[in-house]
Amino acid sequence: MFDFFWNLGSFILALGILVAIHEYGHFWVARKMGVKVLRFSIGFGKPLLKWHDKYNTEYVIAAIPLGGYVKMLDERVDDVPANQRHLSFNAKSVQARIAIVAAGPMANFLFAIFALAVMYMVGVQSVKPVVGSITEGSRAEQAGIMPSQHIIKIGDDDITTWQDATFALMSNLGEQSVEVIIRDENLQPRTKTLNLEGWKLDQRDVPPLSSLGIVPFRPQATLTIAAVTKDSAAEHANLQVNDTILAVNGETISNWQQLVNLITQSANKSLQFSVKRQDTIQTIIVTPKGRIDNNGNEQGFLGVAPVVQQWPDGYVETRHFGPLDSIVRGTKETWRLITLSFDMIGNLITGQVSVKNLSGPVGIAVGAGTSVSYGLVAFLSFLALISVNLGVFNLLPLPVLDGGHLMYYIIELFRKKPVSEKTQEFGFKVGALLLIFLTCFALFNDVSRL
Repeated sequence: MFDFFWNLGSFILALGILVAIHEYGHFWVARKMGVKVLRFSIGFGKPLLKWHDKYNTEYVIAAIPLGGYVKMLDERVDDVPANQRHLSFNAKSVQARIAIVAAGPMANFLFAIFALAVMYMVGVQSVKPVVGSITEGSRAEQAGIMPSQHIIKIGDDDITTWQDATFALMSNLGEQSVEVIIRDENLQPRTKTLNLEGWKLDQRDVPPLSSLGIVPFRPQATLTIAAVTKDSAAEHANLQVNDTILAVNGETISNWQQLVNLITQSANKSLQFSVKRQDTIQTIIVTPKGRIDNNGNEQGFLGVAPVVQQWPDGYVETRHFGPLDSIVRGTKETWRLITLSFDMIGNLITGQVSVKNLSGPVGIAVGAGTSVSYGLVAFLSFLALISVNLGVFNLLPLPVLDGGHLMYYIIELFRKKPVSEKTQEFGFKVGALLLIFLTCFALFNDVSRL
C-alpha cells in the first residue's frame, strides 16, 4: 500500500511539473503575441484552487492531474466584443499561431536541457560498460564479443556508460549491422561487427542489450541475505537478514543464480533450506509463492535480495561538470533523446519495436516512484526523459494534439487560407478516437505488467 501511494504522489509531482512547463510555454508566447489568456489550468475537472492576476487571467489547479490547458480568447468559441477582437487567438497571423502552438513542446525540450544540466552539475554516477557475460548462441557471441571486454564505441557513438550503449544500439535498429569497438583485457582495441539483420524489439520488457545477448558486468551476488520483502514467502518462513543459504533439499547451493533457478521452478512447493545463522546451522521449510510471468507461466518467488560484492576499482565513477559544460551536455543529450524518440515512433509503425513496449500513466507512475526513491539525480533524469517524450508526443500530427494544430496552420501558411472548419472537425474526431485507443492500449500494457 505504501508503494502505491508513493508512486501515485511521485506521478502527480512529475506530471504536474511537466504539464505546467508545457502549458506555460503556450501561455508565455501567447502573452508575447498579444493574445488574451482567459484560463491557465493544471489538471481537469473540479477546481481545487483558483485565483486571478492583474490581467484577469484565471489560474486553476484542478482535481484530475492528467494534463492541463491554456484557454485563450478565440472568436471560434467565444463571443468576442469588437474592441477585444485584436486580442483573440484566431485574429493573429498564422506565423503567430504556429509560434504559440509550438511553444508547448519547445518548453518541454528546454526543460529537459535544464534538468539534465542540473543533473550534470550535481554529479552523475556511471558504470563502466564492461561485458559480464554473453548469452550462448546470441548475436553478440556470433560477433566475437566476449566477457570482460570494455565497449568503447558503437557505430559513430562513443560509449562511456551502459545508457550510451543502449541508445546507440536503438538508434541502429533497422540497420543490417553495426561496428562495435571493444577494448580487451590487454587494453587493445578490437573491432567487431554485430549483425542486426532482422533484429527487433518484439518482446515486452526485454532490454536491447539482453536481446542481443550482452549481459553487463555486475558484482557477484553472495548467498547471504541482505533484505527480506514484507509478506513474502521468505518472511513467512522466518528467513532473516544476514542468513547464509547453504543447501536446498540437500543440494549444495554454490551461487545465487543456482538458487534463483531452483526457486523459479518451485512455485507453491515446499523446500527444505539449510541456513547458517550466526554460528548455527538451521533447517527452515520455505514455500515460494507462485507468480505469473509475461509469458503466462507460473514461477516461484521467494522475496529476498542478496548481499552483493563491491565494485572493482575504476568501474563506478561520479563525474561533475561546470555550468557551461553541463548546458552543452544537456543540450546534446536532449537532442539525442528527441531523435531517438522519433526513431522509436517510426520503428513502432514499421514493427521493428513491438507495441507491447508502450507504457501509459501506470508505467510512468512506477518510474516516477522508483526514480524519486533513488534520489535527485535519478529523478532529474526521469523528468528529462518524460519531458522529451511529452514534447515529441504532442508534435505528432494528430488533430487533437499540438502537432495536429501545427499541421493545419502549416497547410494554411502555404494555401494562404485556413483549412475548412468541417475538415478540422472531422480530423479532431478521428484524432480523439486514435488517442483514446492508444491510451487504452498503453494502460492495458501497464496493468498486464503488474
